[in-house]
Parts: sequence; structure tokens; C-alpha cells
Amino acid sequence: MRLIKSFLIGSLLLASSACVNTQTTRQGAVGIERQQLMLLSSQEMTQGASQAYDAILKEAKEKKTLNTDAVMLGRIRTVAQRLIPQTAVFRQDAPAWDWQVNLIKSDQLNAWCMPGGKIAFYTGIIQKLALTDDEIAAIMGHEMAHALREHGRERASEAQLTQIGLTALQVFTGIQGPALDATAMALNVTLTLPNSRTHETEADRMGVELAARAGYNPYAAVNVWQKMSKMGNGGTPEILSTHPAPDNRIKDLQKVAKKVEGLYLKAKK
Repeated sequence: MRLIKSFLIGSLLLASSACVNTQTTRQGAVGIERQQLMLLSSQEMTQGASQAYDAILKEAKEKKTLNTDAVMLGRIRTVAQRLIPQTAVFRQDAPAWDWQVNLIKSDQLNAWCMPGGKIAFYTGIIQKLALTDDEIAAIMGHEMAHALREHGRERASEAQLTQIGLTALQVFTGIQGPALDATAMALNVTLTLPNSRTHETEADRMGVELAARAGYNPYAAVNVWQKMSKMGNGGTPEILSTHPAPDNRIKDLQKVAKKVEGLYLKAKK
């Protein structure tokens, strides 16, 4: 038992130390400089995302919901073509990623970007919010930023570290069953949710900069969240949500948009 305890302590300390010097992106004009915990490799996440993305596209194709609107598909792919070169400001390797952009017919207000640059937009978010190209760029830039910062890999690493911690806690204290579940929930609320809000803020700021550098109005991100708020998507208290509260998010986006306004004006010349 003593050997097991020593191993668990060593594993936990070793895993924790992995975050000290990990910085996935450059700071950019918006100043993203947070160190990140990474226990898994980028290759693992990218390969897994590619397989998952292919499966989603296959299912959508079978349901005849994949890329059914040529005009809408053209719009999002045009936006992507302008945004992708701008990713170099944060990661030199990113423009050469295997970026893919597809449209799924669905009423959901959703869009996402998997590790490695696998993007999907749902028709619902474009139609229900009546998105302009500037607003599409704001959303797409946000989602691309998650991939650039490798937030998915960071979350997976946090989960792995939490599991190591729970195993160690169980060995040391004998806590099991419902009590261990409650402990896991406490760790999740304490560690995971604040990081998730941090991820959203980072993606907001980086997304605004990507859009501005591509010649899209950075204030469009503010418009998007004002529209979302009017639709009632954001009433969850900030302390219990993985997303910043709408009012706080809009205020931050306004500040960031002002900071990168010069980049937008330069790109528009």
C-alpha cells in the first residue's frame, strides 16, 4: 500500500508539473498568455477529432442534412478562407492544418471546431440569428480559437489529472461510492467550470482578432451575443455556467473590438 501511495503522489506531482511551461499560442494583439496543462499529445487529439468528424459527416450525409444549401455553404467557406491565413498570428503551423468546413441542416443554434481545424456550422444559427458575414466570422473565429488554443486537449488533460487525484484520494482516505461522486462533483465545480469560462473568454478575444485581421468588423461579435441574449440563451448564473454571463461577455467583447479596430481598418484598405 505504501508503494501504491508513493506512486500516486509521484504521478500527481509529475502530471501537475506538465503545465508549467506549456503555451500553445502566441499572445496576439489581445494578449493571450495563460499557461496550460497538457498531458495528452496534440497528435492523439487531432487523430481522434478527425475520426469523430468523419463519423458526423457520414451520419449527416446518410440523413441528407450535409451541405444541402449551396449558397449558405459558400458563405461559410468564404469566411473560413479569409480567416485561416490569419491564424498564423497565434500559431505559425495553423494555416497548414487540414481545415475543413461543412454545413449541417439543423435547427440548433450551434457551430463548432474540433481539434485540428474541423469546422461545422448548423443552418439554425445562421437562419435564426439572421447572421451577416461579419457575424459568421465572429462565431467562426471564436470556434477556431478553441482549436488553436487546444482547449479540448487541455480539458482532457484536466480530466485525466482529476481522475489521478480521485484515485489518490480514495487510496488515502478510503472514500468510495456516493461520497466519492460528491467529491468528484466538488472538484469539477472548483476546477473545470472556471477553466471553461476562461476558455470561452480566450476564444472570444482571439476570435475577434482573427475576424478583424481578415477584414471583418470586430464589433460583430457584440451583435451576435446581443442577438443570443434576446433569444434567451444566457440566463444561467455565471458562477454555475461554463460560459461568461451575457452582460459581462458583451462588455469584454466591446473592449477587445476597440483594441483591434485598427487591425480591421488596416485590413479593409
